Amino acid sequence: MNKFTLLVASGLSLSGIATAQTTYLPMNTEAYPLMDKMETLSGELTNSFFTTVKPAPRSGVVQYFIEKREQARQLGLSKIDRFNLDHTISKSGEWAPDANGAIDSKLPWFNTFYKKQPDFLHVNKDNFFLVANPVISGQVLGEKNTLGSDNHFMSSRGVELRGWVTKRIGFYTYFTDNQEQPVSFVDNYINHRSGYKGVPGADFYLMTKNNTYDYLLAQGYIDFQAIKNHLNVTFGYGKNFYGDGMRSLFLSDFSANYPFLRLNTKIWKLNYQNLYVELTPQFVKGIDARLPRKYATIHSLSVNVTRWLNVGVFESVVFGRRDRYEFGYLNPIILFRSVERAFGSPDNVNLGLNFKAIVAKRFQFYGQFMLDEFTSKEFFSRNGYWGNKWGLQLGGKYFNAFGLKNLDLQGEMNIVRPFTYAHYDSTANYTHYNQPLAHPLGAGFVELIGLIRYQPIEKLFVTVKGMYYKQGLDTGASNYGSNIFMDYNSRTQSFGIGVINGIKTSCMLMNLNLSYELRDNLFFDLGFTHRRFVSEDVLAIPNISTTYGYGGVRLNIARRDYDFY
Repeated sequence: MNKFTLLVASGLSLSGIATAQTTYLPMNTEAYPLMDKMETLSGELTNSFFTTVKPAPRSGVVQYFIEKREQARQLGLSKIDRFNLDHTISKSGEWAPDANGAIDSKLPWFNTFYKKQPDFLHVNKDNFFLVANPVISGQVLGEKNTLGSDNHFMSSRGVELRGWVTKRIGFYTYFTDNQEQPVSFVDNYINHRSGYKGVPGADFYLMTKNNTYDYLLAQGYIDFQAIKNHLNVTFGYGKNFYGDGMRSLFLSDFSANYPFLRLNTKIWKLNYQNLYVELTPQFVKGIDARLPRKYATIHSLSVNVTRWLNVGVFESVVFGRRDRYEFGYLNPIILFRSVERAFGSPDNVNLGLNFKAIVAKRFQFYGQFMLDEFTSKEFFSRNGYWGNKWGLQLGGKYFNAFGLKNLDLQGEMNIVRPFTYAHYDSTANYTHYNQPLAHPLGAGFVELIGLIRYQPIEKLFVTVKGMYYKQGLDTGASNYGSNIFMDYNSRTQSFGIGVINGIKTSCMLMNLNLSYELRDNLFFDLGFTHRRFVSEDVLAIPNISTTYGYGGVRLNIARRDYDFY
């Protein structure tokens, strides 16, 4: 039995003393910006959960939102804010004080289905709770680009279950069958960006007729509290996210799902998380075969230093062994760099710092600094040494902007130097299933993102997103540092490397999206996107402009967007 399996087994054995549990809010839901807004308007960070560490526990979020609803007058909440709070609480109503916080339906189906507004099937007994919901989405897209025009589509069908047993073991499972014809630049990302094919967010896929990607998505976990109100243990298959921005330089939800064991310890104003992960290194897609494995261990400490300031530290190590976990990386409270050096420095260690600050009960500022490798002598000589590998994020959010209720703004800058996240072998780079674990662009770029959110009426959500980035790209076998899958020892040079290294490219993207919630978790989406990509060497990397519109309906699923690249 390998050490990862032993670790999982020992964690699950604690369930005999478990006293409570929770389930977690799916990422990319409207609950997350609402959390940020409530913290900012109150001028105080909550200690019930830490929004920097995602996904967030339903139990803590519901309790916090109930508290903010009672403070609506003091916080100056609008009618729409109160509506959002009520409906977010309802969607996780099992965590209300009476375990019955979901809003009753006026017209249930056959007196069995949709007895509660957000839930198709809702069962609440003394020792058992279950919510079952269908997952359905359909979207059509019409694209026109430099090369011509085409129509695309995506569709998903599946089921979502969550609940508890004897209020000691929480469980969640999600499964969808998906078919997708993405727009042309995403298809290019899948097939040509890194040299290794991977559908963003998915693992195994089939290519069917008409260039359609066919894949299954599955998530699931069990959760229990090993120490009441302090230590939650979660074993599952899914994703995690560290940060307060639209991007994360530490760990994002961009790549495919993965098996994980998560230990989350919350004491006083501290939140400490250990994450043990099994990953799939890069591979060339071919005939069915057993894929190799690699592993990662991640530590994250988040501290509310004052009522308005949160700071955190992050460390991760990615390593490859012959299908076994490295025993030294199981230690939950050790500095990975010291362990990695003791092993002979074979692995990929990243360190990070992050912060979040509330200002004037209107603004929230946040940032991350990620350090992959650093040589002080070369850094201060300002000679563009390749081995000084780091990433920086700075961002801000403005709620009820310019005094207009329900208008929220966000701006963000991300900078990542070339060769960051890469490694000297094909295993320990910061990737999973042919996709980056952090930023979708990889390395060697400067990116600016702006986001406008507006909710003019209770069920209408309007977002405008703009993105602009510059990046130096590789061509052929040349390694200028943007492709994090390449061995960094194959670099073309060691000095004179700026943030933009290689063939200079730039990209501008604008998206307008309207989402109307017809009933709880049932949305109609309508949107428009324009993207313009420019290269200084059009023979190697051609210029291309793309415009597409889309419309669709989705139930109990986040919108599939293509504005990551």
